[in-house]
Amino acid sequence: MSAPAAPAAAVRVRPIARDDEAAWRALWLGYCRFYEVALSDAVTDHTWQRICDPASPVRAIVADLPGDGVIGIANYILHENTWELSPVCYLEDLFVRPDCRAVGVGKALIDWLIAEMRAHGWSRVYWNTKENNYRARGLYDKYNPRDAFVRYVVKP
Repeated sequence: MSAPAAPAAAVRVRPIARDDEAAWRALWLGYCRFYEVALSDAVTDHTWQRICDPASPVRAIVADLPGDGVIGIANYILHENTWELSPVCYLEDLFVRPDCRAVGVGKALIDWLIAEMRAHGWSRVYWNTKENNYRARGLYDKYNPRDAFVRYVVKP
């Protein structure tokens, strides 16, 4: 895996395919390490199965670089909501291979979702990130400033 000179120019964003599983799993594990979360194999397997199930609202896209393969993933969920008439898209997980960052791959993944939003009439695309994820926030702030919402999580 050599570092591409300018992947954004050649990268192809597309819906994930079943034969992307190994690449997805490798990037998924990198994503989990980045967020310092250890998910069980059962959760990873279940997530993959939902991504592959056309009836599931959980979906995924990949950034594919010819000659290098899948270098980025974005898992997202389409869901109904109470504030708009059409579905919204929650970009839950976005991860780009470390040697391919800061050249437009993450932007290409987000831009693909925004194009889908416009093409299918979704009301919005939204996402969260950690407060200290400054590198990613540098990209995200180019789309729209963060809003004033604060997240709360209750676990059993």
